[in-house]
Amino acid sequence: MLKQLYIKNFALIDSLDMDFYPGFSVMTGETGAGKSIILGAINLLLGQRAESKYIKKGSDKCVIEAHFDLTKYNMQPFFTDNDIEYDANDCILRRELTAAGKSRAFINDTPVPLSIIKQLGEQLVDIHSQHQNLLLGSEDFQLRVLDIIAQDSNIVTDYNEAYDKLVSARKAVTAKKREIEKNVENEEFLRFQYRELEDARLESGMQETLEEEADKLNHIEDIKGALFQADQILSGSDDNGVVASLKEASRAIENIKEIYSEIGDVAERLDNCYIELKDMAQEINSHAESIDFEPGRLQQVTEKLDQIYSLQQKHHTDSVDALLEIQDSLGEQLSNIDNSDELLKELEQKEKEALEVCKKKASQLTATRKKAAKIVEEGMKKRLVPLGIPNVKFLIRIEEKEYMHDGCDRVSFMFSANTNSELQPVSQVASGGEIARVMLSLKAMISSAVKLPTIIFDEIDTGVSGKIAEKMAVIMQEMAQSDRQVISITHLPQIAARGTNHYKVYKEETSTGTTSRMKQLSQDERVDEIAQMLSGADVTEAARHNAIELLKMCKKL
Repeated sequence: MLKQLYIKNFALIDSLDMDFYPGFSVMTGETGAGKSIILGAINLLLGQRAESKYIKKGSDKCVIEAHFDLTKYNMQPFFTDNDIEYDANDCILRRELTAAGKSRAFINDTPVPLSIIKQLGEQLVDIHSQHQNLLLGSEDFQLRVLDIIAQDSNIVTDYNEAYDKLVSARKAVTAKKREIEKNVENEEFLRFQYRELEDARLESGMQETLEEEADKLNHIEDIKGALFQADQILSGSDDNGVVASLKEASRAIENIKEIYSEIGDVAERLDNCYIELKDMAQEINSHAESIDFEPGRLQQVTEKLDQIYSLQQKHHTDSVDALLEIQDSLGEQLSNIDNSDELLKELEQKEKEALEVCKKKASQLTATRKKAAKIVEEGMKKRLVPLGIPNVKFLIRIEEKEYMHDGCDRVSFMFSANTNSELQPVSQVASGGEIARVMLSLKAMISSAVKLPTIIFDEIDTGVSGKIAEKMAVIMQEMAQSDRQVISITHLPQIAARGTNHYKVYKEETSTGTTSRMKQLSQDERVDEIAQMLSGADVTEAARHNAIELLKMCKKL
């Protein structure tokens, strides 16, 4: 729960450092004193979008920091999952905003994305402001209330998994039908493209081989001429070629190497040259004799290359390998067309099976919600009657709808405050004061099911007064038990007198302008504050006496 709140340079607040305590606390102050500013700072801390306009005029940066005690809430898994240091005795959330518009968030001095601090904030604090009363008209909110009371998170998870599989199966069927429809329209063209590629009898590496051969055929005369010339020079005729001459030179040196030993090395090298040159001459001669120009071959190669180039241009690619991949893809599409009915039946069967599982899980979910609806109906009547609606009728209508991510239940909270009035959706027929009481009763039920550390009510008492306000204060007191902290921002003395701790928000004129302040009231200050709330004017002795009696009645004095 919230232990300490520190605010620096936020809106009209230059500096605020306040301690908070377990149980039921109240916050009072005149309209415009700055209570909404404090709530705005807490909302910003909990992940609300930041804007530089929030920074106090003349300041470069605002800081909002809160310390929480988590010792009784088993929240360590969150910190472990997000690799954040865990200190159950002192969990620190901090948000910083600069005039340049930069925002930073920290948990226990570890920088975190805004989404993480928002996720943690939702587990720490629930702020109920007046606009949240509009949630009574939201089917999503009403459904969430049932699921919280039902404590059916595991069933909801099972249903969500089944629904996701159903959605995937339906998408697969739809995609296959579209594919079949499209392929049927294009089947003739697909088959033409496939046959054209198949008839080309393409092979990997074919293009490079053919281009090399074409280049050779285009220069065949040059090749043959060069080989013939080299053959003549090396082998010649009448034994007058380079090879024969080198042989003679080698033989001449060989004859003198025994009497002229200095030439031995030259003799060996000449002999090696002769052997190597003779081998090269034979290879050149072999190439010269093997080259046989086929007049039609160049045309065949050219035509094949033209076919490849044409296919590459048509399919917007530049390699035979890519054409082969396209051929395989076309073959697969044609195979799918040939087997489309069978494939569609398989997918439709999977969809049918997924639907059956989804129906089963949805039925289980509906059953838990109907049980929870009975609990909510009874609980709401018990709470609303003491709150001044003695003839209340509260019914939760659950109707079937198509399968959605949240199940197949359409939920409506039906309400009537009078015996002669028909049940209608609560958001349409309840007055402002009645809606406030309905929402407080729902929050009380939810708080019993969810171990939320801190709940802040922002003027939930709107539209009520007198004894009804006292009853609402008692409900908030009860909510503040069982390791929970409840803070109520109120204008009613009946509620303010019930708080164990009383805070006042007020404005103060300083040398730098108007500033919002907050302080925890002493007993005497509290008497004066409640007297002011009772009298609505200057505090008189009669008003002080009434305030003292009210506090005594609430056992706070």
